[in-house]
Amino acid sequence: MDKHLMSGNEAIAQGAWEAGCAVGVGYPGTPSTETLEALVRREDVYCEWAPNEKVALEVGLGAAIGGARSLVTMKHVGVNVAADPLMSACNTGVNAGLVLLAADDPSCYSSQNEQDSRFYAAFARIPCLSATDSAECYEMTRAAFELSERFDTPVMLHETMRIAHTRTLVSPEGVREAVEPRPYEDNIGKYVMMPANAVRRRAAVDERTRELADYAETCPWNRVETRGEKVGVICSGAVYQHVREALPDASTFKLGLVWPLPADALARFATSVEHCYVVEEASDYLSEHVRALGVTLDTPPAAPLPAGGELTPAKIRAAFGLGEPAHLAAAEDLPPRPPAFCPGCPHRLVFCELRRIKAIVTGDIGCYTLGAVAPYGACHTVIDMGASLSMAHGMELAGTPERTGRPVIGVIGDSTFAHSGITSLLGTIYNGGVGTLCILDNRTTAMTGTQGNPVNGVTLTDSGHGVGPLDNPTGKALDLIALCRALGVEDVREVDAQDLQAVRGALKDAVANADQLSVIVFKAPCRLVDRSRGKLPTIRDCRACGQCLKIGCPALGRAKDGTAAIDPTQCIGCDQCVQSCPFHCITKE
Repeated sequence: MDKHLMSGNEAIAQGAWEAGCAVGVGYPGTPSTETLEALVRREDVYCEWAPNEKVALEVGLGAAIGGARSLVTMKHVGVNVAADPLMSACNTGVNAGLVLLAADDPSCYSSQNEQDSRFYAAFARIPCLSATDSAECYEMTRAAFELSERFDTPVMLHETMRIAHTRTLVSPEGVREAVEPRPYEDNIGKYVMMPANAVRRRAAVDERTRELADYAETCPWNRVETRGEKVGVICSGAVYQHVREALPDASTFKLGLVWPLPADALARFATSVEHCYVVEEASDYLSEHVRALGVTLDTPPAAPLPAGGELTPAKIRAAFGLGEPAHLAAAEDLPPRPPAFCPGCPHRLVFCELRRIKAIVTGDIGCYTLGAVAPYGACHTVIDMGASLSMAHGMELAGTPERTGRPVIGVIGDSTFAHSGITSLLGTIYNGGVGTLCILDNRTTAMTGTQGNPVNGVTLTDSGHGVGPLDNPTGKALDLIALCRALGVEDVREVDAQDLQAVRGALKDAVANADQLSVIVFKAPCRLVDRSRGKLPTIRDCRACGQCLKIGCPALGRAKDGTAAIDPTQCIGCDQCVQSCPFHCITKE
């Protein structure tokens, strides 16, 4: 078979397609996003973005119960959103195979927390597979659908950022399995989770758990590799690769099935070595569960492994007293590159004005979280998807605006609003809340790679087949203004986010009407969607006041004489600096 370099996500998509997966559904979230973007390009499989992860899992479960093999994808914090249907799906079973990809993010490369999705698998008592490279991602995905149908249960496929995005060799068969849809049969006792049925299904889950525990002892994905009798390491996922590099002489128990764990096999491995360790990153999942099986574990002899963050071979070697391998030091004279809004980003002027009016801003998850960094400092809380208006309402109830003399303003993006902001708005309206909500509609889900969402109507099928992000979308676009009015917001308006005076006026009016709820939709396309360039501005008679630099545009800087300077390679002619100069020194004349 030919070998191909594939990322873990691409390999999962390939494995799902070959396994006869008929439906793929998810919500874009790094590091899982590319999986469905790869799968949608294949024939004979339907894929879609859901408004959120809960909906995605419900769609996937419905398809599986209806007889079609289904893949549901999300990042680790998305599993929190999907936890409600997940806990019931473990009771109902699936009929056709259902695989849930849960992608974790040790070191928080693109997330608000570190969490280990394997705890959810143990909590729900569903099998969990964890791959060590792209080849195993491919093979495990194919096997996961069969495992799901064999045990009538969802199967979690667990990966981390390192596995999702690292490319390693895969030898795919390249042939799609001819899987006929399973027949659907009415079964109220199995699929209707009223209390009496749920009690009976609990017994079925208990029996399935015993069968899975027996399967774990002979599961081909659990592999003992004997290299010596002194040191043995239990590990899984990307950490296995780091252990092999850091401790080449250590015996390893590589766990591919990480729930349930093979109790007898682990006990035999522990007694076969003088010292047995668990090496894992950002979590104590394995050590906690292995110890619970009665296996005695040693601690690394030199220092504890880091409690948080992604592991590296150097960190493992340091914990075992072997020192760090030689490596090139980073250059000391490299300039810092802090995260920033792109040149021409439509969020910039909004945050400049929020800073100017000294608003307390309850933010949300998206590119606009950068409103918290310099030079803005105008985003003061970011907790989870959809929290902005809920938290603003909570601050209102606490009397924060009155005690501080500052307005409290919620800020949320269009995709996040569709994900879980609508219910927050509804709750505030229902309870007579007041204040201001800003919906930053940049016409895309920008942070994860400009995916479509319900607000712009661009479906996964559109983007998957080369259609431009806003070019003839096939989905039904959500009318934000009409929705807000239908929910009961009387003061709602749409504003051009690139018009400084319009942004300033809208915020001024909303804050002045403190006794009612105001919603402002700041609308302008993301510069990754609209790549057009306007005429570049020129600077004449600059007074070096620095006011233009406060908008934080990467295309703006200072010349050697202290005056403002424009980098023509970055400038796109958005006019934000033209509008911000108090002396009209920046013009397009």
